[in-house]
Amino acid sequence: MKKLLFILLLLYCFAASAQQKGGKQTALVSTKKPLTHSVYDSWKEIGFRAVSNDGSWAVYTVNPQEGDGKVIFYNLKTNQIDSVQRASQVEISQDNQFVVFKIAPPLKIMKDLRRQKKKKEDLPRDTLGIYNLQTKQLAKVANLKSFKLPEKAGAWLAYQIEQIEKKETPKKDTAKEVKKEEAKKPAKPKKKESEENGYRLVMRKLANAKETTFDFVKEYKFDKFGKNLIFSTTGNDSTLLAGVYVYDLQSEKLKPLFRAKKGNFKNLAFDESGSQVAFVADLDTTKTQVRYFKLYHWKNGQDSALAIADTTNITKGLLVSEHYVPNFSQNGAKLFFGMANKPVVQDTTLLPEEIVNLDIWHWQDDYIQPQQGRRLEQDKKRSYLSVYHVDSKRIVQLATNEVPSISLANEGNANLALASSDVPYRRLTNWDISGFEDLYLLDLQTGNKKLIQQKIKGDAAISPQGNYVYWFSLPDTAWFTYSVKSGQIFKLNQGLKEKFADEEDDHPDYPLEYGFAGWTENDQTFLVYDRYDIWAFDPENRKAPVNLTQTGRKEKLVFRNIRLDQEEKFFKADQTLLLSVFDETTKQSGYYSLNLKDNSKQKLLMDNYRFSTFQTRKAKDASVLLFTRESFKDYPDLYATDLTFKNIKKISEANPQQKDYAWGSVEMYSWLSLDGIPLQGLLYKPENFDPKKQYPMMVYYYEKNSDNIHNHIVPAPIRSAINYTYFVSNGYLVFVPDVVYRIGYPGESAYNCIMPAVTSLIEKGFVNKERIGIQGHSWGGYQNAYLITKTNLFRAAEAGAPVSNMVSAYGGIRWESGYSRMFQYEKSQSRIGGTLWEKPLRFLENSPIFFADKVNTPLLMMHNDEDGAVPWYQGIEYFMALRRLGKPVWMLNYNKEAHGLTQRQNRKDFAIRMYQFFDYYLKDAPMPEWMKKGVPMLEKGVNKGLTLMNEEKE
Repeated sequence: MKKLLFILLLLYCFAASAQQKGGKQTALVSTKKPLTHSVYDSWKEIGFRAVSNDGSWAVYTVNPQEGDGKVIFYNLKTNQIDSVQRASQVEISQDNQFVVFKIAPPLKIMKDLRRQKKKKEDLPRDTLGIYNLQTKQLAKVANLKSFKLPEKAGAWLAYQIEQIEKKETPKKDTAKEVKKEEAKKPAKPKKKESEENGYRLVMRKLANAKETTFDFVKEYKFDKFGKNLIFSTTGNDSTLLAGVYVYDLQSEKLKPLFRAKKGNFKNLAFDESGSQVAFVADLDTTKTQVRYFKLYHWKNGQDSALAIADTTNITKGLLVSEHYVPNFSQNGAKLFFGMANKPVVQDTTLLPEEIVNLDIWHWQDDYIQPQQGRRLEQDKKRSYLSVYHVDSKRIVQLATNEVPSISLANEGNANLALASSDVPYRRLTNWDISGFEDLYLLDLQTGNKKLIQQKIKGDAAISPQGNYVYWFSLPDTAWFTYSVKSGQIFKLNQGLKEKFADEEDDHPDYPLEYGFAGWTENDQTFLVYDRYDIWAFDPENRKAPVNLTQTGRKEKLVFRNIRLDQEEKFFKADQTLLLSVFDETTKQSGYYSLNLKDNSKQKLLMDNYRFSTFQTRKAKDASVLLFTRESFKDYPDLYATDLTFKNIKKISEANPQQKDYAWGSVEMYSWLSLDGIPLQGLLYKPENFDPKKQYPMMVYYYEKNSDNIHNHIVPAPIRSAINYTYFVSNGYLVFVPDVVYRIGYPGESAYNCIMPAVTSLIEKGFVNKERIGIQGHSWGGYQNAYLITKTNLFRAAEAGAPVSNMVSAYGGIRWESGYSRMFQYEKSQSRIGGTLWEKPLRFLENSPIFFADKVNTPLLMMHNDEDGAVPWYQGIEYFMALRRLGKPVWMLNYNKEAHGLTQRQNRKDFAIRMYQFFDYYLKDAPMPEWMKKGVPMLEKGVNKGLTLMNEEKE
């Protein structure tokens, strides 16, 4: 017996060793479990991540997909870890001493109370958490409404709490006496905290927890450097009148800036130094529908704030906007505020049956009615930027209805700005979505505008110091600058063979630019991207352009700057940049450094992972970085290092349970399209893949995905597309091919790319040709609907939100944005390349509905009744055609959902139904009840129909 146990132990160790080392496959069966739908909620993600200014602490949140998460404090010097449950809205104090956050009530308790039909006011409130990084002590404050820390200081915390009144019942022996007293003299109602009246504001000195309280505060705000705090209050009827106050954090004294018996004070603002304040106020106590706000200004030395703008001294017919938050220029010399049109108000004497609700579509409207509807709230709050010159006390309106957009320079310090207008060209956006605009140079002293360029196609901006206006002209595929000083226009990439717009773009429109990194100090140099490299352009072409990264195109390395300092306005001439790098050939990625002084670059890290770019964090005052790396098998956990990347330390383990589940692998696959174009795709294989076996295979695609080979895909309910990991864990192959397009033939292009890829995989011998499914959503959904009219290769297909009839869809509306759908077909993703009357046959030939009689593939569709991208009648048209033809077809409509699912219960439900559908056709699993018999409307919301037909109902 002992000998037998010894042999079994040896076999177990051998198997474990082979598995750890990634060695050759053994005959031993893996003990790992396949993923199930029950694992979703517990799978975690790292959300917030930050590093303290001194580089000592990493702070991050780890949250399950549904449930209670936590914030983790990781000491990067000692490796000590602490955590607090259910934390969110995390902030680290600027002095590296404290972490402040909101603590939510336990999710289970909240759900249980909601099931008991508890009122909102009776549910538990959030709690404020204050964690001391030095002592590891946690302080809590109940009933939190909000909190704020100074942007550039660490000594103070401000927070608001809601006082919960206890409901007390008078005792029997005193109840009569209380009623008698109340009857003698009516008591004045006690003022209660509310959104209208405000809540209690507490100022807390973090070092010693000393607190100062103010009642009924509506708004509050620190100045940038934490010297003062401003707040507005409705008053406490005794010691504090309604108004606006400044609390001096150094002297800990309160100064009133403006007081009144009643009023609405809002949009509080400091200048950068904390020596000036602005706000708007309405002192009218009547219930008039039109509110006449005034702009108030205060600066050190004044006794109180003064009204500086109202209807008496601004543009006739306009009001001071209550929706625009005033802001100062960085040097405090200018105060920017908004003017607004007088609102159109309803006649309140009319009865509902006397009001005519009518939309009038006019052929010369700037925006069609649906667009106007989507923009309604924005238009109601529209402001025209204006400036108050503090020293001269002059007001200048900058933006107008004709020229509405203003871009300030040098943080508002410059006396010139860029003004732009798309007004003359708005009608064109119905069929030319990229649009046009006119550019002007605007004088902030006078409001005068000078035309720079008309009808440009491409976004324009102004350089940090305001010396140049710059834009990429899409028709010219070129960068241009306008010199403010000389008034000249320069084409920067004139004569260069390298392209600065998408070289692989296959839309019937101008390709988009690759973008830019930024400007160097004093607007000396403009750093721009081509497909691979970073170029330095002299904005006036006095010097030849310089390729800073030099070898990108030759080695097919894509270099891009990582912005480590979000406050950085420009690069210093000798600055060293951290670059992200992606190898188009090997799909490796990593980091390089680039020194702008001598253009020297250094490889820091390259590997078979995807490394973070936007999620990379640097300590402000130390050479400490937080970054992530991921692969299909590796969750993007956090790693800490310095700017050399020589010493890398893993500091998180979000999903240790992954090791217990069968996961699989991914590899690159190459083939030629039917047009002879070399293409790539991703082939995901089950764990312990055996090339001698045959597997069912799922095909999913959406344009190009091969560069995403190292993306990690956590098990999760699906929004619209299959979860590769789930399918692979359950014994499927998943193939994700790249698709390229020929203008005018999108459906045929998909066929020419996908079919040879799938058939070549079948020839490898490990794909069961009788068990291939295909899934796609939106653009992929359309192509699936098209493909099954041309081939019977697929045993089953799912098409989410498909356009089935390009003729009817062309004249429709994208209800989410209000845009006409015309642009989609003429110049955008559908790639028809012309109007319906110019190219009618292309619209017909690419519309699956006209070939519905050729479909022999069972089809599942999801198309929701509030889809704002593809109108759901497109799914209905295809469903009704296939239904009449007697083809097996199902359509899922999740009520009140849009283009992709957002509600978690619906995402879980869709995941189960999609997998049931494909398991039935590709694995001969039992058919679920909803596929066999449907679910009658009478049983909606009660019977899901998920029971498999060979199982008894619960």
